[in-house]
Parts: sequence; structure tokens; C-alpha cells
Amino acid sequence: MAITFHIPAPLRSYASGHARVNLAASPATLREALEALWLVHPGLRDRIVTEQGAVREHIGVFVGKESSRYTGELSTPVAEGAQISILPAVSGG
Repeated sequence: MAITFHIPAPLRSYASGHARVNLAASPATLREALEALWLVHPGLRDRIVTEQGAVREHIGVFVGKESSRYTGELSTPVAEGAQISILPAVSGG
């Protein structure tokens, strides 16, 4: 079954302009899901994780409606057919 990544506008240029990326993969964890995404769109990797492999502080990754920060970070379980959203922080004044 496929998983779907929702790509925000600021990162779409690294995903060939796609707002959604569907992958025919069955990852067990968020780390495995992201690795599958990076095989297709490698430019996204450095925008989502640090050199040490942790999700960047200003990036939120949601599996369904749950923030991965509260569900196990990159060890967050991913169910078949999952919707994964990547959200950069927005700030300003």
C-alpha cells in the first residue's frame, strides 16, 4: 500500500514541484518512510534532517495528525496508507 507525503510550498522545488508524493512502500517507521522519500527526491534530505540525522528544529513532521516530536521522533510507527506532512516553522512580525 502507498504512503503519501504532503510537501509544503517552500520545499516543493526539491520534490520536482510536487505538493504530494505517493510512494509504494510499507515502511515500519518514520525514518524508513523518509529514506524512501529521499531515494526519489534526495534534495529534501538536508532540508528535513541535520547532518547527524535528527529532524531539524524548525521542521515539524506529522504522521496523520500526530507530531513525531511526541510519538517517537524518527522511530514513530507508520501504518499502511499513512499521510505524512512536513511543515516548516513560520515566524515573523
